Amino acid sequence: RPGHLQITIKDEIGRLIPAIRAVIPKINIPVSIDTYKAEVARQSLEEGASIINDIWGGSADPDIIGVAARFEAPVILMHNQASPKYTDLITDVTHNLTASRQRALDFGISNNNIILDPGIGFAKTPDHNLEILKRLGDFKTIGNPILVGTSRKSTIGLVLDLPVEERLEGTAATVALSIAAGADIIRVHDVKEMRRVSRMSDAIIRGWRPNNWMK
Repeated sequence: RPGHLQITIKDEIGRLIPAIRAVIPKINIPVSIDTYKAEVARQSLEEGASIINDIWGGSADPDIIGVAARFEAPVILMHNQASPKYTDLITDVTHNLTASRQRALDFGISNNNIILDPGIGFAKTPDHNLEILKRLGDFKTIGNPILVGTSRKSTIGLVLDLPVEERLEGTAATVALSIAAGADIIRVHDVKEMRRVSRMSDAIIRGWRPNNWMK
C-alpha cells in the first residue's frame, strides 16, 4: 500500500511462501502474487502461484519480467510513480502503461499474458482517482485487459465520509461503472457481493447470460 515500510526479500519470502503452500493444495483457481521483487516472484511461481502482480510495472526490479517470461506467467503491470505530479494525468498514465507493456514484450512475454492496472490510489490524489475511473475507457486503446482495484479505498471514504468497513456500496458503484467503462478484471475484498455486481453489469454491458436463462 502507499506509505508502507520496506521489508527484506528474506522477510517477504518468509511470510509469503508458507501461505502459498497452505492455500494452493486446497483450491482450484489461479493464485496471484503481489510483489515487485524477482526472487520472491520466482519462488512463488515454483510453489505453484500462477500470476505476478507488480505495483511498479516491472520497473523496480526488471528481472521480475524475465522470471514471468521463463514461467510463461501472466503479469499485472500497474502504474505507479514517486509523486502525484502529472503533466497530463491520462496521457502520462497511458504512456507509463504502454512502456511497461513494451518492456514485458521485449522480455518475451506474450501479449495475451499482459494485464494493465491504472493504479487507483497509488501516487494519485482523490480527484486523479475519480478522473481515471471516469476515463477508464481511454486505456483500452493500449490493447490489453484492464484491471481495476477500487475496493474500500480512501477515495470512496472521502466521497461518502465513511470508514473502511462501510464502503461496500461505494465499492459496488465503482465496480459497476468500471465494467461499463471497459474494465475486464476487478480486484475486491467483498467477493460474494462484487461477484453479483459484476454479473449484473456484464449482463447489461457485455451480454452475459446465466446457463438457466429463458430465451
